[in-house]
Amino acid sequence: MAKLKSTYVCQSCGNVTPRWAGRCEACGEWNSIVEEAASSGVGAGPKAAIASGRPVELVPLSGESEEAARIATGNGELDRVLGGGFVIGSAVLVGGDPGIGKSTLLLQGAAALARQGKRVVYISGEEAIAQVRLRATRLGVADAPVELASETHVETILATIEKGKAPDLVIIDSIQTCWTERIDSAPGTVTQVRTSAQALTRFAKKSGSAVVLVGHVTKDGQIAGPRVVEHMVDAVLYFEGDTSLTYRILRGVKNRYGATDEIGVFEMVGSGLREVPNPSALFLDQRDSGAAGSAVFAGVEGTRPVLVEIQALVAPSPLGTPRRAVVGWDSSRLSMVLAVLETRCGVRIGANDIYLNVAGGLKVNEPAADLAVAAALISSLTNSPLPSDAVYFGEVSLSGGIRPVVHANLRVREAAKLGFGSVHTAKLNATDRTDGVALNEFSALAELVGRIAANGSGGQGNDID
Repeated sequence: MAKLKSTYVCQSCGNVTPRWAGRCEACGEWNSIVEEAASSGVGAGPKAAIASGRPVELVPLSGESEEAARIATGNGELDRVLGGGFVIGSAVLVGGDPGIGKSTLLLQGAAALARQGKRVVYISGEEAIAQVRLRATRLGVADAPVELASETHVETILATIEKGKAPDLVIIDSIQTCWTERIDSAPGTVTQVRTSAQALTRFAKKSGSAVVLVGHVTKDGQIAGPRVVEHMVDAVLYFEGDTSLTYRILRGVKNRYGATDEIGVFEMVGSGLREVPNPSALFLDQRDSGAAGSAVFAGVEGTRPVLVEIQALVAPSPLGTPRRAVVGWDSSRLSMVLAVLETRCGVRIGANDIYLNVAGGLKVNEPAADLAVAAALISSLTNSPLPSDAVYFGEVSLSGGIRPVVHANLRVREAAKLGFGSVHTAKLNATDRTDGVALNEFSALAELVGRIAANGSGGQGNDID
């Protein structure tokens, strides 16, 4: 008998090497390389079994195309992130930390669709049927006609859901537990995850059913398994939030049928996840407006304006190397803002310990938060509370200037709607102005620093030249 050849596959990034190594050269992970059969994978098998190709009809680029049909769940926040609901024949990958609420959200959405008369199938590979039923009872959706099964074998799952009428929605919880007989590797390996996801995605395209795959995440917050799985599916959603807080954020990072970077905000209560239609009021609910180091940032997530509190604490450092602790923002961006304050504005802040936090568990990625961060830092350094009715947004350049950002009109209108009376930003166009809101426009960061420092009590001494 011929000896089976083996390859070695990194379980973190999917990189293939001819021999085992303790550290993956592609992603740098240690002890992540596992031996797998070389013949396994998509398209494996004897060459005689491969069917020959056939020519397809080529069509012009111009022509009529129908808008993708959707199935709305009735959950406003979930439908917002999806772009209006589940697209018929689409595959969606949902990732998040353990216990963040992925199964809870999907079970609530499945029950809502089943009550509309849709056929919904929920396949659980991690929990027994009794456990899923207990969760459904706690959520108050046990009476919904959701078809339930506990199975991990992909061929068995496909044979089950292909029997009878095609389901409108199929939920696989989770893809890391699935395995197929075409692969010799253990469940959860890169090849098993990739092949199982491809089989389920092919079923979605062929049958017109919407398929949702639940994925685990690594310690870095990325969906476990090969990145090719994210390329296979039509949408990738990340469920974010601190399990110690009640807020949960569903973020769309890829969507072929809708906007990316859209977010949905939920609150975890005893009966499950409750949608939050006005997240700005939620994030600012417990804000201490009289404390120094607190600034309100007017951001935009997808198509939704969101107001969030930026908290900064500047304290004398007893160490030779000051501490830098950042939660919810890019630490490299903080270093840039500190360098601009030191070099362009004459603020001696680099020798202090600096702690920065975005309240509510939201992660801010846009550079428009530069101005709010700078305002919070100067407020804490000079012990000068910022006006309670002021919001800040703008990008800080390396030259010390303040640049305008996109969607300024949405940010200003959201501030006015929540009762804020002044906006601090760069020079705006006439179309971005809103009645009832005073605009404080700056061309350089030093102007804002000087205004804040003039009202301060000098908490750190004379730190501004």
